[in-house]
Amino acid sequence: MSPLLLLLLAGCLAGALNAVGGGGTFVALPALVSVGLSPVTANASSTIALVPGAVAGAWVYRRDHIPVGPAPTWALTCVSVVGGGIGAGALLLLPASSFEAAVPWLLAFATVLLAFGRHVSRALSDALGRPLGMSSTAVLIGQLVLAMYGGYFGGAVGIMMMALWSIGLGLDTAAANPMRITQLAAVYLSATALFVVASDALSSAHFLAALLIGAVAGGAGGAHLARRLPPWLLRSVILISAVTMTVLYFVRG
Repeated sequence: MSPLLLLLLAGCLAGALNAVGGGGTFVALPALVSVGLSPVTANASSTIALVPGAVAGAWVYRRDHIPVGPAPTWALTCVSVVGGGIGAGALLLLPASSFEAAVPWLLAFATVLLAFGRHVSRALSDALGRPLGMSSTAVLIGQLVLAMYGGYFGGAVGIMMMALWSIGLGLDTAAANPMRITQLAAVYLSATALFVVASDALSSAHFLAALLIGAVAGGAGGAHLARRLPPWLLRSVILISAVTMTVLYFVRG
């Protein structure tokens, strides 16, 4: 399979996964590394490429947004934009070796959260007998930390958002999914603005374009598909992908 076709297909899958429930980075990042990009460049390129897919998914869900607890939506979005930019700046300023060493562990952390996050959320809620009831300030601080992580790496950041909102506010994951996609787009937009200017992602513009085109199609299609497929099947596909990529990265390291 040619590299461009591989990246086109990877972009479709990554965009669809992000629209459905998260995990697109688990597909996009390894695909870019497999065609010869360094991990840092691949991470910047995958973030840039996944922006249009996230925006496309947010557009499909534009009438389905619900508030995230007491935090105003405009404030949540501003925090996501700022945090994404801070995380992207950290990726560019820190030595490349730091990111390469951290990638397997970041993947492993995101995979564990993906596998057990819902169980932890349910156990905490059951133990308390209620959601934590986070204040507006707590929601915004948590969102800032997650947005910084998203700008730096991005793996499963949307899943982490859902876990935070579920544990702290008792939000239903299906009802909160449109807001997750919108906040993911906000994180990616600010990170992308920095990566386009300061990274070498555009040096492999043909690879970036193939992944981006696929991600747009996958983002729009995945948002529609999410309303039809059973949640257990979608979670299974994402988890299998996450576990596989994590193992491969540890073996490679």
